[in-house]
Amino acid sequence: MPSAELGSVKSAMRVLDLFEYLRRWNAGQTHARIAAQLGIPKSSLTQLLKTLVCRGYLEYDPVSKGYFLGPAVVALGQRSAETRDLVSIAEDVLADTAHATRETCALNLLKGDVSEVVATASGSHRLHYTMRKGDTAPLYATSGGKALLAHLPEEMRRDYLARVSFEKITPRTIDSVPALEAELAEIARTGIAFVVEEFMPGIVGMARPILGRSGFPLAAVNIALPIARYDAALKRRCLNALEDAVLMLRERAGLG
Repeated sequence: MPSAELGSVKSAMRVLDLFEYLRRWNAGQTHARIAAQLGIPKSSLTQLLKTLVCRGYLEYDPVSKGYFLGPAVVALGQRSAETRDLVSIAEDVLADTAHATRETCALNLLKGDVSEVVATASGSHRLHYTMRKGDTAPLYATSGGKALLAHLPEEMRRDYLARVSFEKITPRTIDSVPALEAELAEIARTGIAFVVEEFMPGIVGMARPILGRSGFPLAAVNIALPIARYDAALKRRCLNALEDAVLMLRERAGLG
């Protein structure tokens, strides 16, 4: 293994050792004590601690001169727990949504630059759209993906928009950053994302995000249906069912 790679591995191990050490004692630890207990040279430890404090993974108390686990570590663990809770309870809620609308619905999670279906319930019409666990799609092309993208922290959204490469999946797939930005602003304002034949010809989709306690989009609930059946009355019924689903999922997951 090249020396640079070995150095990166050593740095990663030091960060993990430090987090586990502070978690184990659940109390502030001084620079000198950390260096002695973990065997990290003081010069290397100084820069490591400064970086982690700057990023919010550690907090420093100037009175006791102790370092503690910071809010960024707590946020990582909280978000993971919140997401697991949502997935574990989603199927019953989706079944109720499918029953109320007779249309197919799903719970979608952010997975890099795509959204992934992690739970689904099929519609009861003979003609219905099928979504399966594990299905993925570009964030810009589906209602669930757009609902997630519109509610990402600004830094993450800017990073995505700076590097996104559009594929013209259908003739109606959005294909420019300015057009996507305008649509995301409207989704952020209303809390509802729509697509019409952007990912699949003949299919309409709509979605609402599920936000965690920090405001991060943990998931999105979407409904997908054939455009031949889509009218104002069905649109209202689906939007009401989505709102009910989000409220129920938040309540059952303890998100308030």
